[in-house]
Formats: sequence, C-alpha cells, structure tokens
Amino acid sequence: QVQLVESGGGLVQAGGSLRLSCADPGRTFSSYAMGWFRQAPGKWRELVAAITWMGVSAYYADPVKGRFTISRDNAKNTVYLRMNSLKPGETAVYYCAAFAHGSKWSLEYVEVWGQGTLVTVSA
Repeated sequence: QVQLVESGGGLVQAGGSLRLSCADPGRTFSSYAMGWFRQAPGKWRELVAAITWMGVSAYYADPVKGRFTISRDNAKNTVYLRMNSLKPGETAVYYCAAFAHGSKWSLEYVEVWGQGTLVTVSA
C-alpha cells in the first residue's frame, strides 16, 4: 500500500519559491502516476500538476504553467513540486496524490492521498 508523506510547506513572500516533497516510506509508488493538488479556504480541491510513473510526461494547470515544475526520483521514492513566483492567491493546503493505475488525472481517480502541507504566501 502506498503511503505518502509531504514536506516543504511554509510561509513565503509573494514572488518567492518553495519546493514541496512527497515521499513514500513503503517504497511502492514508483509504478503510479503522481499529482499535486491544492485546496484554498472555501474552494474546491484542484489539480495543479501531474506526472507519469516514469516521469516522461507532465501536466500543469494553466495558472501555474511556466512557474511550477513537477518531477520525481523513483530511486528515492519521492515526487517534488518546485513553485516559483508564488502569488498570495496560491495560499492553500497542497496534497500529494497517487492515481489509480491507468486512470485519468483527476480528483475522483486518486487512490492515495498525502496528509497535506500548508503553503502560505504573504503579500
């Protein structure tokens, strides 16, 4: 069973950068497509970025294209989200997710969630 543990959240000023990490201590996630979602207060959880299990292809939501980069290191059982030029409106809890095999990259097809890590972007 995949278990996901996020880290790297925190407080950053607008325009700053953070790198989130998501590790699988059980070392079973290498065959899963992975994604990062975020949920701001009072809003729906939304997909930010996703990556195939081999790391060959990635998806980015329009608002983060050119600023966020998803990557993975299967040898370390870790997926990353590098976030640059952060905006105050991107304050949210960021969740790592493993998608069911062969599924679409969307919320309803998430098989395993991480516990979430809070990112706060100050103006």
